Amino acid sequence: MADVAEHVVVARYRLAPGPSGTATNLANVYQLEEQLASAIETAGAGEFEQPQFGRDESGENELVLSAYGPDANRLFAAMEPALRSFPARPASVLLHYGAYDDPNAAEQLVRL
Repeated sequence: MADVAEHVVVARYRLAPGPSGTATNLANVYQLEEQLASAIETAGAGEFEQPQFGRDESGENELVLSAYGPDANRLFAAMEPALRSFPARPASVLLHYGAYDDPNAAEQLVRL
């Protein structure tokens, strides 16, 4: 579990259904996971969490990627090239400047 003083960066991608969609092309997801973990480690920016698959508010399939670190901007800077290169859309990234469960923390939403 992340330290309460850490910031959180959460990326969300809508996944296409069907055999040609990103939802079933796990090789792409694993490649993105490796790129993100490596970029974050190289930058010394924080820690990458295991990707999660689920459904968004509208019931569409989505991929959620989370990372924790002491500086959300630095963490996003390390992650941004890999996040932008992943083809699934729509996609967004939430930079949360505080612990994940802190409702008073400042946030910034970036559309990819």
